[in-house]
Amino acid sequence: MKKLNYLNDFNFRGKRVLVRVDLNVPIAHGAIVDTSRIERIIPTIKYLVKHKAKVILISHFGRPKGNFSLEMSLAPIVDSLNAFLAEDNKAKFCIDCIGEEAENAVNSLKNGEVLLLENLRFYTGEEKNDPKFTAALAKLGDIYINDTFSCSHRSHASIVGLAEILPCGIGMLFQEEIGHISEILKHPKTPVAAIVGGSKISTKITLLYSLIEKTDLLVIGGGMANTFLKAQDHEIGKSLCEDNFLAQAKQILAAAIKHNCKIILPDDVMTSSSINDTRNCEIVNITNIAHDKMILDLGPITCNNIINELSKCKTIMWNGPLGAFEFPPFNVSTETIARAVAGYTKQNITTSIAGGGDIVAAIKASGLEDSFTYLSTAGGAFLEWIEGKIIPGIKALKDNYTPTCQTEKLKA
Repeated sequence: MKKLNYLNDFNFRGKRVLVRVDLNVPIAHGAIVDTSRIERIIPTIKYLVKHKAKVILISHFGRPKGNFSLEMSLAPIVDSLNAFLAEDNKAKFCIDCIGEEAENAVNSLKNGEVLLLENLRFYTGEEKNDPKFTAALAKLGDIYINDTFSCSHRSHASIVGLAEILPCGIGMLFQEEIGHISEILKHPKTPVAAIVGGSKISTKITLLYSLIEKTDLLVIGGGMANTFLKAQDHEIGKSLCEDNFLAQAKQILAAAIKHNCKIILPDDVMTSSSINDTRNCEIVNITNIAHDKMILDLGPITCNNIINELSKCKTIMWNGPLGAFEFPPFNVSTETIARAVAGYTKQNITTSIAGGGDIVAAIKASGLEDSFTYLSTAGGAFLEWIEGKIIPGIKALKDNYTPTCQTEKLKA
């Protein structure tokens, strides 16, 4: 937290402030599933509006790979954003994020007005941290504020590049995120449990090794559990599996024994012929999975086992749903265990922290958002923080920290 500039270190009046936010909200069937990421940037926006800044929001959405995609435009997000802003000061939208259109839109802003620019990833320069693209973005602002801890594990132009050019600091959400996560995870109460879901083991190899060394209990669910089951010679039918990582799965299981970390894998599962076939679901033991079926959720025996083991833990970290939660009834295990964790938290049995858009959406869908110790909008950054990795976005802010901006410090 040291060597970072905060909002009250700047005089924003009349300044063009580029605010990197995360509007990569979860969407299912064309509708926003969870507005948490929108809601939680509002305090920073309101602060800047109050202090007469010209607020310019920048974000990515999806993976358009440098090409315009109507489905990945940020334009539809404006309505959801404006639902949280004052009636007389709704955000405007610009159809580009750099160039003449963007420059004209920024130049037309009055003090205290808000503008959302189009998807940064419509340009390949964003993910490549291309100097030309960064310079084009920087041309639009006088000050850069990073309010997206959730994206700060990426060395992209809007995360790292802008911090190297403009006076920089962090927003209220960023400050809240790293403050809470640090407080909970720096010296966690033991025993410590981690719940890890999601589809692929390949993206979480280093995380799993790290967790084995830091936790007493590791629950593995979601599609990634299938790879572990197959590594143990179970038939998994048509289920998602990464065959190239079977050896890694075996090594992780062996490492867990060495470090005295108990791993829980499914004993029973919910299967169906496809994710869209919700009428022919079946609960089966992992020894009885048909060759033409897919594993889409954990079964009740596994859930009960997990809940019982979690009751013994003082700290619980959670990333990733345990089943295909967007498609009921494959949300049962995630919601069942979320209710249990929420209950343990309310009873002061455990401290609970969940991170990542999907799991936060699942917890909110269950009405349990106020029953966890902390919910983080971050997924990848949350995981890398747990691993102890250097976060590029934080490093860029610290490397370019300057106390000189404090000469213009606003008085409360």
